[in-house]
Amino acid sequence: MSKYYLNHLKELEAEAIYVLREVFAQFENPAILFSGGKDSIVVTHLARKAFYPAKIPFTLFHVDTGHNFPETIKFRDDLVEELGVKLVVGSVERSIQEGRVREETGKDASRNRLQTTTLLDTIEENGFDVCIGGGRRDEEKARAKERFFSHRDEFGQWDPKNQRPELWNLFNGKHHPGEHFRAFPISNWTEMDVWQYILNENIAIPSLYIAHERDVIWRNNTWLPVSEHITIRPEEQMERKMVRFRTLGDITITGGIESDADTLEKIVAEVAAARQTERGNRADDKRSETSMEDRKREGYF
Repeated sequence: MSKYYLNHLKELEAEAIYVLREVFAQFENPAILFSGGKDSIVVTHLARKAFYPAKIPFTLFHVDTGHNFPETIKFRDDLVEELGVKLVVGSVERSIQEGRVREETGKDASRNRLQTTTLLDTIEENGFDVCIGGGRRDEEKARAKERFFSHRDEFGQWDPKNQRPELWNLFNGKHHPGEHFRAFPISNWTEMDVWQYILNENIAIPSLYIAHERDVIWRNNTWLPVSEHITIRPEEQMERKMVRFRTLGDITITGGIESDADTLEKIVAEVAAARQTERGNRADDKRSETSMEDRKREGYF
């Protein structure tokens, strides 16, 4: 009798596909939270496999801060065209113009926290009852508390003490009007799992993840990319460095690392040797010890 063997990546893939199919079965208007980062790209790839040969039955939903890497936006638009799916963009710039939020000021001002209002407004406008994210439990201690199906109340808020049990991978997506869910199909993956999967599946990713020369400044213990959205301080000096980014977000808060990893194989080797978490170069996570959990309680991703 032949034995059917799944390695750990295939097991994780099967689990994620099961979660995605449960989302499709239990909800009426799902969307994938697509940032153009590696995790949301992997989730989208898994959705392609889960429903092949049909098209992905989910809308792609991007919250645009207006301060994104141009490479990210181009990658997003190219992928949407390739997949033939609907794209919904929530604009932080529009939220500012409409007076829904106020732009931060000061030397470390960022639009990252402003995304929450735009996210919740766009969810309400489009009637999304679940948003599928690429959050993983190994990323950050607040994300480690998430379930596969993460309940949000009528205000879009997350209460880690008020989540449904998921014994035997049985998911309960029932909710009252006005409430919604976030779903995290790759919760059990690690950063290494993601990169090994990208390598094995030959998944296209933005060039930002690959080591490349870039103008940067040293700020908050990281190499911050020079852009029109930051002001270089008198004590700072622009330098040309070979860098890559382990995680992508608003260009004003996403720091790079010096690297010569210009292939997927080299990235896997670099991640294996890393001693700092991938979000260690995100300035928004350094504002307080509980910054991520505070934002998630307000309705953040």
